Amino acid sequence: MEPDRTSTQEDQGGTAPRTSGDSGSWSSKPEVDGRGPATVPSLGLRGTLLFLWRQLTSMQTALILLMLLAIAAVPGSLYPQRGVNPALTEQFLEENGAWGEFLDAAGFFDVFSSPWFSAIYLLLFISLIGCIVPRVGVHLKQLRARPPRTPSRLTRFAGHTRIELPGADAVALLERARRSLRRSRYRTEVREETSSRSVSAERGLLRESGNLLFHIALVGVLISIAGGTLTSYRGQVTVIEGDGFANSLTQYDSFESGAWFDEADMPDFRLTLDDFRATYVQPDEAGTVGEPRSFEADVVVSAPGEEDLSRTVQVNKPLHVDGASMYLLGNGYAPEVTVTDPEGSVVAEGPVITVPMGDTGYTSQLVIKAPDAEPEQTAVVGFFLPTGTIDEQGPRSLYPDALDPQLAVTVHQGDLGLDTGVPQNAYEVDISTLTPVTGEDGDPVLIRLYPGQEYALPDGSTVSFDGLRRYAAFDIAHDPFERWVLISSLVAVGGLILSLFVPRRRVWVRVRATDSGAVLEVAGLARSDDPSLEEDVRNLASALAEGQDGPHDATRETAQQRPSRAADDPVEGSAQ
Repeated sequence: MEPDRTSTQEDQGGTAPRTSGDSGSWSSKPEVDGRGPATVPSLGLRGTLLFLWRQLTSMQTALILLMLLAIAAVPGSLYPQRGVNPALTEQFLEENGAWGEFLDAAGFFDVFSSPWFSAIYLLLFISLIGCIVPRVGVHLKQLRARPPRTPSRLTRFAGHTRIELPGADAVALLERARRSLRRSRYRTEVREETSSRSVSAERGLLRESGNLLFHIALVGVLISIAGGTLTSYRGQVTVIEGDGFANSLTQYDSFESGAWFDEADMPDFRLTLDDFRATYVQPDEAGTVGEPRSFEADVVVSAPGEEDLSRTVQVNKPLHVDGASMYLLGNGYAPEVTVTDPEGSVVAEGPVITVPMGDTGYTSQLVIKAPDAEPEQTAVVGFFLPTGTIDEQGPRSLYPDALDPQLAVTVHQGDLGLDTGVPQNAYEVDISTLTPVTGEDGDPVLIRLYPGQEYALPDGSTVSFDGLRRYAAFDIAHDPFERWVLISSLVAVGGLILSLFVPRRRVWVRVRATDSGAVLEVAGLARSDDPSLEEDVRNLASALAEGQDGPHDATRETAQQRPSRAADDPVEGSAQ
């Protein structure tokens, strides 16, 4: 075998040793020649967990989770939510078939209580806590620490200005610099150096305080929202003029509460709707005819041991009582209808809540179920028309106010399916399983009634339109953490303003005594975007120079004009 030979080859202006052998490679440490490739040590379980924790608690991860939380909340605005409008949710499911079932299985109708939304929420909470805690400790140390020492070469920093001041007193000049910086809200520290003295100044720590305050307040918002979700309740109730509502679970049309809600905490009060008023754009007024202008509900709230409270509830002007807030959610008409069966028994009587169909005229759907009618159960189905007309388009209302109220209904008989035990919508009935009451010609009887009129059907049943009242729908809610959400949000906004608009900067002033006077050097360092720093540094240098007693002949050097003199200044520190 031929022995190894070492040769040299010029490589980029120099020589490089090369060892030839079986592998054709070389090493700076002969003792490792011939060994296999280096291997990366495994993290292990503890190292992997630590790596994942650091990734989770990084600010970048917190921002990503915050963005994901905002995106995850979008379906809550696009799709109806069971907790807010159960009827609309069921309607969406019926109309969308398999697509609706898929969305329901994925939790799109209960977004804010779904597992995936809760997971993002919890991860964001942990990420913020893990990010904030160490930063608070570091920031507290910064608040207690002295300003950083003056770098040895100020020529490297923003706005560097050097001024020779013949006849100047170095001690008085440095003291004037310290006072000037203190007046500008800088923390200052006078330092002795080898051949000079300097003032090290710093301000803007409030920027980091605001940043931390923003993140702490954001955690407060998350905690308050979570607490409100667990302890709050919300319910919807419909009240007809002249009727009342007692604040108990059995009185609500729909009700939703948090996992920690206690029924005993519900406030004891009774609400009575005295009057409901609605105004609309008239035909002779500017704007869309029939467009709502105002809705007002006059209510009386009674509580044990307290005087009755009379208030007017309006849209976006809720009524607040101890432990609950009442919002005006909707309104409509409740015509008073009486139905008798062929035997003459009254099987339905009183105001009937109608459901607006969404047109500008307030055409409303009316459904009356009479399960006690004989010989067959009876349903009255049709429309209430505030300002009615019946033409080739069918029954409809021309204007939302009750200028010409009418009923347009048909009567059906058969099994209403109320005895099956399956819950039904009180405002809907499936007439496909019922038989309409017909006239002598065999066609269904179409009934048109005005207030005060009664119609007798061929089988002896009667339907009468006795009067008209309005109703109002209220949303009653209580969230004990609501005020804390507001406070935390305001604190977060304040912290964000501080973190965005308070510049953090450092300024150094060095004075070196000479045989003829003193040499002044001023420079600064911005810890964030601070476009005015250079100008402020030069203005400070000018103010200190012009504040000397007696004439002087100053020569100035700016950062753009200075020559390199790194060897002239002793190294006394470095920028931190």
